[in-house]
Amino acid sequence: MALASLVSRITGFVRQLALAAALGLSVLNDSYTVANTLPNIVYELLLGGVLSSVMVPLLVRAQAEDADGGEAYTQKLLTVATAVMVLSTVVAIATAPLLTWLYLGGDSHSAANPKLATAFAVLLLPEIIFYGLGALFGAILNSRGVFAPFAWAPVLNNVVMLGVIGVYMLMPGEINLYPIQLTDPKVLVLGLGTTVGIAVQALVLLPSLRRAGFEWKPRWGWDRRLLEAGGLYAWVIGYVLIGQAGYIVTTRVAAPFAGSVSTYANAWLLLQVPYGVLGVSLLTALLPRMSRAAAAGRIGEVIKDLSLGSRYSTIALLPVTVWITLFGTSIGVALFSIGRTSEAGASRLGATLAVSAFGLLPYALSLLQLRVFYAMKDARTPTMIQLVMVVVKIPMLLLCPVLLPAGDVVLGLAAANSASFVVGAVLGQVWLRHRLGALDTSSMAITFGKTAVASTLGGCAGLGLVLWVRGPLGDTLGPVAQAWIVLVAGTIAALVVTLVGMRVVRLAELDPLWRRLARR
Repeated sequence: MALASLVSRITGFVRQLALAAALGLSVLNDSYTVANTLPNIVYELLLGGVLSSVMVPLLVRAQAEDADGGEAYTQKLLTVATAVMVLSTVVAIATAPLLTWLYLGGDSHSAANPKLATAFAVLLLPEIIFYGLGALFGAILNSRGVFAPFAWAPVLNNVVMLGVIGVYMLMPGEINLYPIQLTDPKVLVLGLGTTVGIAVQALVLLPSLRRAGFEWKPRWGWDRRLLEAGGLYAWVIGYVLIGQAGYIVTTRVAAPFAGSVSTYANAWLLLQVPYGVLGVSLLTALLPRMSRAAAAGRIGEVIKDLSLGSRYSTIALLPVTVWITLFGTSIGVALFSIGRTSEAGASRLGATLAVSAFGLLPYALSLLQLRVFYAMKDARTPTMIQLVMVVVKIPMLLLCPVLLPAGDVVLGLAAANSASFVVGAVLGQVWLRHRLGALDTSSMAITFGKTAVASTLGGCAGLGLVLWVRGPLGDTLGPVAQAWIVLVAGTIAALVVTLVGMRVVRLAELDPLWRRLARR
């Protein structure tokens, strides 16, 4: 799963680079990004874990309790959910102008183009159906112990999207902004092509479902457990809507500053790459196990897996946090100074990434905690935690244009988003302790402390080497070449010293790794 996630994130990152090169961090990219916001939020919350986390425990219980291994229940659940998603998508397309207005406001208040965003939204909103189907297919596969197809499916979507961007760049002319036309060939290629990629990502899972022994066919009929699923899903909808409220405020604040919406979105996607590679695989494997333990009342095993996930997330993501904080600007300049993206825009993107890096580990921990609640069939508590996070975040977002210069507003928005994850992780830990009792917090704290020491030593070593190398370079190389040298030299030094530091402080969780290396 980690390998699949790595390939998926790399190809997804290349896709974002290609998109930035084709559209720039500009009004055009802002309009496309806003139009794709609702489907992307659905992706983040559904494929990213929320719907799967709710459904896996239900499917696991049905497989254990039903004589047919939960086949009829799963088909009924999938049928009802598909109908709801189709209806929701139709309503979303019909209200596309309203959705655009919610995110951008009127023409006079936005640097993005609301009419172009609306045209894109009509073409992109059907992604909701396929994101939802993909999440449900993945939940069914995961509940049956099949993880690889769901992990690899996004790679195919990224390949399709790279082809779409290639076709878009080869097409002559530019998108006509005055007037906006839904039939503009470049608008159709970018909009419909993006949706086709998501459809392929979902439908490619059908053969795997058949091999896993499940046949997808409509089955109507009542099952009392559908009411339970509906209650849980209602709380998930609340979770999504509350998150949307925070994102609407973010885009409203960012929209008057050209390029800020796409800068924020790209920085957030970059920040998710290490979590997607290292965190998602771990949590995907832990969820069915936690669900079975919770169903059997083995709370001790649930706590053990929570501790395990927290400690491994810390070891994997804390060094990355230090690295991004120190070298974020170089990451932006090295990777995004291409095509229509200027060096100044790339540098601002990198700075946005750096100031928000502290939220990476809290983000992973909050999603782990969320899975624990869902394993216990509690969808209400995560929604309450989400509400607190958004209530804390919105005032910080609104203060950004008041306290910061125009060029730094997007940095403040990203930092406020990360700060909300810190609040969510702390609140989730307290809530779980109240619910489950002692959570092995001492082991987590020890792992955090040791990892922080090793990561800080590695970061300082990388920064020291960069300062030593940068002096002789002077102005002999351009900004992009310097950024690459800084990034490569700093990363190698930080990685080596961090690993040595982890060995010195004796992180028990890495003992299997050291033994394997010693044998080889």
